[in-house]
Amino acid sequence: MNILLTGASGFLGEPLSECLDRDSRFVLTRAVRRKESLKNSRDVLIDGLHAGTDWATALNGQDVVVQAAARVHIMKDEVSEPVAEYRKVNVDGTLNLARQAVAAGVRRFVFISSIKVNGEDTPLNSPFTPGDKPAPEDAYGFSKMEAEQGLWDIARDTGMEVVIIRPPLVYGPGVKGNFARMIKLVEKGLLLPLGAIHNKRSLVALDNLVDLIVSCIDHPAAANQIFLAGDGQDLSTTQLLRGIGKAMGKPARLIPVPAGMLMFGAALLGKKGVAQRVLGSLQVDISKARNLLGWEPPISVEEGLRRCFDSENTL
Repeated sequence: MNILLTGASGFLGEPLSECLDRDSRFVLTRAVRRKESLKNSRDVLIDGLHAGTDWATALNGQDVVVQAAARVHIMKDEVSEPVAEYRKVNVDGTLNLARQAVAAGVRRFVFISSIKVNGEDTPLNSPFTPGDKPAPEDAYGFSKMEAEQGLWDIARDTGMEVVIIRPPLVYGPGVKGNFARMIKLVEKGLLLPLGAIHNKRSLVALDNLVDLIVSCIDHPAAANQIFLAGDGQDLSTTQLLRGIGKAMGKPARLIPVPAGMLMFGAALLGKKGVAQRVLGSLQVDISKARNLLGWEPPISVEEGLRRCFDSENTL
């Protein structure tokens, strides 16, 4: 089976491409933006993901496209019109690729979306499901939702199979963003007022997400479905910080401060959004992937956290 992977040199794309290269069922073509990222004669160089990208060479002979390239979520976006910038890449670029994939005879398009399509938080023990009505709250989430909607239109009109995967926070070797900031706080040995947080948040280890994507590439039951990705084990912020400390061999220094008091203080400082991400819950239900695909996350949260500090043990 011939597969085109976009975003092949990224945080997710790199380990996914390595996994696909090792699988004898697949012949992989990697789409990359820099010459130094080319690894073999099948790889193709593109000028970016946008409405004008020419995918003809890359799509020639492909059976499946895995669209992992994106303009990722940026906490402090400095562009003047972030909505337009997200749409250029995540919507226009994705749908241009999908239309050209149809013309090239590609039979399945796997799109790596985001749990932000569902929303930003959940009530405790009321996880998001794939069938929930989308409720994005930021430009990134809206762009992923619009891309999904466009892909369903293409699938309906052409018969090309579409698979949507929505991961929550992804962690693994080289992780950036909020997770990297948590690692630095624990590493510095700072005293953190987060020892009594009883929320629940779903995460997905990089290796678990890679495994789910591979399952969706050729599983017959994955066609035209939405799946939520996760480790199958939700953690409170307190548990996560302790787990990070254990994985790096440096215990987290936590003191118990009530979540309500922290939220009040954050609101006074104009940091309510930050506090919500730390103190609130965001859970996902992965039972659809389990029931429909027979999929189980291959590694535990504990192992996933350990692999953040030991890149040689990734799948």
